[in-house]
Amino acid sequence: MIDVVVLFFVLGVFARLVKSDLRLPEALYETLSIYLLLAIGLKGGIELSKQPLAALAPQVAACMALGFVIPFLLFPLGRALRLAAADAAALAAHYGSVSVVTYAVASAALARQGIAHESHAALWVAVMEAPGLVAGILLARWSARRDGPGAGVSGSWGALAHDVLFGKSVLLLLGGLAIGAVAGEAGTAPIQAVFIDPFKGVLALFLLELGLVAGGRLAEVRRFGAAVLVIGLGAPPLLALAGGAVGLALDLSTGGVALLATLAASASYIAAPTAMRIAVPQANAALSITAALGITFPFNIVVGIPLYITLAQRWTAA
Repeated sequence: MIDVVVLFFVLGVFARLVKSDLRLPEALYETLSIYLLLAIGLKGGIELSKQPLAALAPQVAACMALGFVIPFLLFPLGRALRLAAADAAALAAHYGSVSVVTYAVASAALARQGIAHESHAALWVAVMEAPGLVAGILLARWSARRDGPGAGVSGSWGALAHDVLFGKSVLLLLGGLAIGAVAGEAGTAPIQAVFIDPFKGVLALFLLELGLVAGGRLAEVRRFGAAVLVIGLGAPPLLALAGGAVGLALDLSTGGVALLATLAASASYIAAPTAMRIAVPQANAALSITAALGITFPFNIVVGIPLYITLAQRWTAA
């Protein structure tokens, strides 16, 4: 059975396709995104408070390396599909970074099926946000040196680092992790009724809005042609295999392998567009957003996540 939160996303897509006047206020969308980022960080931080951080160092290093490597795998594919160097680099950066909402949907799916996972998995989300963006910027700059100004990059590394590390998504995730780790389960008990219990209901509302946005992006697919379909649909399963392999190497639980596969298969549509707009202004932002949010996100939450969970169960059983 499809998770109920996914049905809210489907409702949003349907509403846009039938040209309904359904809209969520922009202020509400911003509020929901802030809530989800903080709630995910807090839950991960609470679990971090229960275990030594040194033991998590191999997982942190592996997750960061995975996020950094992914753009180098996708950039040649983008170029083979005849994308401009700037577009290929920016698109690769979107897939090197991660989707927090895709992670939340995968977590909810695991909980519904009673599959346990590492309780500190939110830490993986936080450390995988930035490395892929850095890799994408490096690819764009190397291409600019080789091909001339056509690749188009701008901005100092200091300014870019500030925007990547202190952007909304990373700051809220890391802030939530820090607060949860410092306060612990007892310290955060008074706010559990706000940040823990209503989480799935808030996620459903957010997915309704994302369904409306994704539905509006479907018309863009025809404009960009086969390249956006090949990457948007073909990259997630292949990247999930890489994420699952890393999870197995780290000896994660079944749920942990599924979550790491999901994170590897996801694409950022919050942090990455902002960073790429600053660092690679000549890249076509609409192409990356269409692939990440219009194609990959719907694929992952409807088809991908159930597939990754099933594969994780078979891999860990074997």
